[in-house]
Amino acid sequence: MGRLFPKGYDYFMKPLEKKRFKKIRIELLSKAKGYVLEVGSGTGINFNLYNSVEKVVAIEPSSYMIERAQQRLKKSTIEIEMIQASAEKLPFADNTFDTVVATLVLCTIPNPQQALNEMVRVCKPDGKILFFEHVKMDNQFLSALQEWLTPAWKKICDGCCLNRDTLSLIKNYPLKINELNDYYKGLFIAVETIKPSTYLNS
Repeated sequence: MGRLFPKGYDYFMKPLEKKRFKKIRIELLSKAKGYVLEVGSGTGINFNLYNSVEKVVAIEPSSYMIERAQQRLKKSTIEIEMIQASAEKLPFADNTFDTVVATLVLCTIPNPQQALNEMVRVCKPDGKILFFEHVKMDNQFLSALQEWLTPAWKKICDGCCLNRDTLSLIKNYPLKINELNDYYKGLFIAVETIKPSTYLNS
């Protein structure tokens, strides 16, 4: 990832983040408890939205995104530690975190299945994994449009896949879906899942 996308990300997303997205994030992150891992923290848009958590460890592969996040990091009222790391290879032991958070990140990860494997692995039994993602739409015309736009979109938006069927990926895991909400005619979803106590890490 170069400097251009991190510099333009907040500006590009500001209209959405000021309105509906902020409400979605606040509602989702209110479910986060205890020791929290945030995957792909980007420019730190979530940092001031956490409450009732002990600490957040935020991983982000891009040094430029970490640089852009410093202002929000300084303003946070909770302890947040930023680590440069990949979601596909998390540098943490099994069953470490009470809550794992991923917001608008699985669309850009080259191997989302491996990232999900890692997120489930580091989450404690009975812990929560919270998602806010854009997904492939059910509407046939709109999903076809997503397919058509994705090649150009990936180049403009640093690898973001408009056509990624993230909800199906999540449902492939034996996670309990506690709550699922969709927005903008199913383009975005917010999901609260729980890792069963009987789940065995592979």
